[in-house]
Amino acid sequence: MSLAKILLCLDSDQQPSVFDSVVAVDAGVQHLFRHGGVAPEKVRELVYGAMFTRGPTELKNTALFIGGSDAAAGEALLKAATDVFFGPMRVSVMLDSNGSNTTAAAAVLALRRHVPLAGAIITVLAGTGAVGRRVVRLLASEGARVRVGSRRLVHAEATCDKLSRLLPGADLTAWENSTPMAAATAVDGAQGVIACGPPAAELLPKGSLAQSPGLQAAIDLNAVPPHGLADIEPTDKATKHGEVVCYGALGVGGAKMKIHRAAISRLFSANNLVLDADEIYALAKEL
Repeated sequence: MSLAKILLCLDSDQQPSVFDSVVAVDAGVQHLFRHGGVAPEKVRELVYGAMFTRGPTELKNTALFIGGSDAAAGEALLKAATDVFFGPMRVSVMLDSNGSNTTAAAAVLALRRHVPLAGAIITVLAGTGAVGRRVVRLLASEGARVRVGSRRLVHAEATCDKLSRLLPGADLTAWENSTPMAAATAVDGAQGVIACGPPAAELLPKGSLAQSPGLQAAIDLNAVPPHGLADIEPTDKATKHGEVVCYGALGVGGAKMKIHRAAISRLFSANNLVLDADEIYALAKEL
């Protein structure tokens, strides 16, 4: 008998994400068990319920998805879940709080199509948020020289310090970009820029990309006007503005959805996978 594919969704928000649930169904999940308002201390009993109802050889048909709008809360849930596993008693788990891992993977994948990342200078504006930190991490793992921008220099420095400990030898530099002029300075001399700012927060005004000699590609992950990079439209997908190849949020979104669905499907190939930023990015490069 072929067992049904069950996805246990643990969401840090009170209302489990409808978005994540729809993607899971589109990825072939047959049953969703959705739990909202999950705190780390609640994880053990939920995971026990998923693990102890099927034998070790059957557990690849059960998986966990951790979501919610708070990436830090999601990371705590991921640790709580993996701490429960022992021996063969484990299920595969994916973390994608606020879409941060799949969005970051799609953005870096788009950039590497146009810029050889090893040794390249890449500016990440708003690089200290959930998506920004993951973008910085993935770029650094590809050997890029990453300028980490933030409205507050202390936040950029903290991100650089944390990621340097995770990735010894990473070339990370903290940049303050509290004004358009400061952001433009951070982009000056870079081969690529990825803007990871919040909705309706303009980071670079119109005309900035043309004033950045040597810039080859630019990606803006904010779809809500005013856009992060005012030169870019959300629908841009490998669209050239002058000499710069540009992607908007919707232009990256198609790849993000493809990566998200593929990662959900991959969960059911084994019972011992942990899909975090690096693993999801590795999967994205296969697609």
